[in-house]
Amino acid sequence: MVKLFKYLRNYKKECILGPLFKMLEAIFELFVPLVVASIIDNGIADGDKGYIVRMCLLMAALGAIGLTNTLFAQYFAAKAATGFAATLRHVLLSHVQKLSYQDINSIGSSTLITRMTSDINQVQTGTNLAIRLLLRSPFIVFGAMIMAFTVDVKGALVFAVTIPVLSVIVFGIMLISIPMFKKVQNRLDRVMNSTRENLSGVRVIRAFGQEQAEIDSFEKEAGSLTSMQKTVGRVSALMNPLTYVVINLAVIALIWTGAIRVEAGLLTQGAVVALYNYMSQILVELIKLANLIINLTKTAACGNRLQAILEIEPSQKFAVNEDKVKIEKPSAVSFENVTFTYDGASLPSLSNISFTAEKGDIIGIIGSTGSGKSTLVNLIPRFYDANSGKITVGGVDVKDYPKKQLRECFGVVPQKSELMTGTIRDNLLWGKDNANDEELNDALKSAQALDVVQSKSKGLDELITEGGRNLSGGQKQRLCIARALVRKPDILILDDSASALDYGTESSLRAALRSLPFKPTIFIVSQRTVSIKDADKILVLDDGKLVGVGTHSELLKSCLVYREIYNSQQIMEVGSNEA
Repeated sequence: MVKLFKYLRNYKKECILGPLFKMLEAIFELFVPLVVASIIDNGIADGDKGYIVRMCLLMAALGAIGLTNTLFAQYFAAKAATGFAATLRHVLLSHVQKLSYQDINSIGSSTLITRMTSDINQVQTGTNLAIRLLLRSPFIVFGAMIMAFTVDVKGALVFAVTIPVLSVIVFGIMLISIPMFKKVQNRLDRVMNSTRENLSGVRVIRAFGQEQAEIDSFEKEAGSLTSMQKTVGRVSALMNPLTYVVINLAVIALIWTGAIRVEAGLLTQGAVVALYNYMSQILVELIKLANLIINLTKTAACGNRLQAILEIEPSQKFAVNEDKVKIEKPSAVSFENVTFTYDGASLPSLSNISFTAEKGDIIGIIGSTGSGKSTLVNLIPRFYDANSGKITVGGVDVKDYPKKQLRECFGVVPQKSELMTGTIRDNLLWGKDNANDEELNDALKSAQALDVVQSKSKGLDELITEGGRNLSGGQKQRLCIARALVRKPDILILDDSASALDYGTESSLRAALRSLPFKPTIFIVSQRTVSIKDADKILVLDDGKLVGVGTHSELLKSCLVYREIYNSQQIMEVGSNEA
């Protein structure tokens, strides 16, 4: 948590002025019991109404000055806390963007969402409270005790005994609560993950009638969170009653000793009231301090969770020198004995893969589910790093490229079509931010998506809702392909990105890709042989191994796995036609 304070450096002024104004308010507040004592001993005792009025006006002035200081303190505290939280969000998102796919998979997206929302909100709240109260409350407590000694030394000894006892209670409960709050946040991660899965998979849940099962699962996670929150709440709840008991016992002792001293003529009635007011101030501030400590305990737990994410070093290291590397073979892609295993997996997803794709080649990749097709194409733009072997693009090892230069070589259409909230134009410009309408239309035409845009009343300026939910699966796929084509990449990767297209549209898409004027090297991942049969080279994967390389006709003769896939699909097509 302490390491996060560097992000407060731009708010040094607010962090100084906020507590300063609070301290000024506290100083004026400490004088109020003396004014009350003076009213009792001088005004009321002597029946001097003018003196009472003057003292009441003085108290009103002290209250007004205190209120003004409070408003300034609140303004500076809110500005610093809000700015701190905004900076943390930017820093955290920037750091997450640097993490590899492998890192994000191991952390979990629901955990990152919790860090970005709940944890940062708690840090913001804690920072606001700390700036306003962290110095003020202890200052009032010890200031009231000192002022009590100026009123009556023997009476103030009660304060000297009370404050250490209260400190033990407050800090003891704090030490017990800290690890509990960490567990609460971990349980919150689980609830967030369950919520995210239910919202993203609501259609599947309803299709299989699993609503009750998911409700039961969510209630189990939420119940676990509630149980932990109740436990930590019970511990924290001990703070107020214990402090009240100690304070009230101290008040009894104070009034008892005060009454004896007043009767003996050693103390005035106003002095006893002043001592009582100072004890009340201590009570109020200790309650504030107790609540502050509880909040700071939560804040520390959340801050440590944020810091844990920020301390994760990206598993991928890119070239520090941003000077572009010299390309030896434009668009050529080569795998040399590449093996890759996901974290936590017992067996490799790819084993000893070797092949070469020359510039302008269309490479088809096929295999059964889980054979490693998507893994293979994800290694080319270095979304993951191979455990062994070498991958080159343009004759240069992908690990030697600066990140920007490497990624600029590619146009990638992932297996799951992802469109962002905004207009169609906004989404297409991700491919090339300065593309004009002619370039956008050319890309749309090649992707067979021009009719999608023309069917919308606002054309390119039609709004796409979150996740492209106002588009069909095929429309989303075609727009994603167009987005990749806008940048005119050297290497185009289509990871099963035509699965939602009908055969006629897919056939037109394949013809358009082959006639692209900038001649990219194209990798097409597909489950259907018809989608890749015209490829210059087809890679057949089976259980992570490359079991066949060649053209469609060559593989039908030489590769049993490919022939089985082809024959099974032919039988299915014949059966479908007969039906």
